[in-house]
Amino acid sequence: MEIAVGRCLHSLAHSAFPARKITCYKTGYGIGRNTTNWIVKRNCRTVVVQAQDRQTWLPGLDPPPYLDGTLPGDFGFDPLGLGEDPESLKWYVQAELVHSRFAMAGVAGILVTDLLRVTGISNLPVWYEAGATKFGFASTQTLFIVQLLLMGFVETKRYMDFKNPGSQAKEGSFFGIEVALEGLEPGYPGGPLLNPLGLAKDIKNAHELKLKEIKNGRQFA
Repeated sequence: MEIAVGRCLHSLAHSAFPARKITCYKTGYGIGRNTTNWIVKRNCRTVVVQAQDRQTWLPGLDPPPYLDGTLPGDFGFDPLGLGEDPESLKWYVQAELVHSRFAMAGVAGILVTDLLRVTGISNLPVWYEAGATKFGFASTQTLFIVQLLLMGFVETKRYMDFKNPGSQAKEGSFFGIEVALEGLEPGYPGGPLLNPLGLAKDIKNAHELKLKEIKNGRQFA
């Protein structure tokens, strides 16, 4: 009998209050099976749960409108609002990409040189002391100037390609070997020299590879 009454009340409650949560409470017990008292309580509190369409660096946080999730590794992190300007955002994307690659290259250099040193193959200094090491083939000033010239040249070429995409792959722009260095898009070089494995030839649809690269770079940076 109690089960039947409960089912009737449950159906009645849903028909009377379709948009609210209905809670039934049993308030008392008697000797007979028909003496159970029921109270139908209407819960006027409505809870709405909205699932986010994308992951954010802080769960529940609404990302800024200019970070719409289309950029690789975009989790809506920009507490200072540095990317509000579209042109600045493009440059910050390239800057983080290069910074991440330097970080990954640095970690690889540490591991390789330590392996050579530990195995006795080469008498290389520990990585955190390498900056103070003097080499016999050149002075510190000479090495600094050579590095400044080489890095300055490479960074200038990269900046020019950023400002005018594809301009550095034109014939005659780099000693006749432009085809070997032809970029896929700014920040992603191509050609047999810079992309010997031929990864991400369709760079426009290589979102997963871009995401993996930027995640690895952030871990080491």
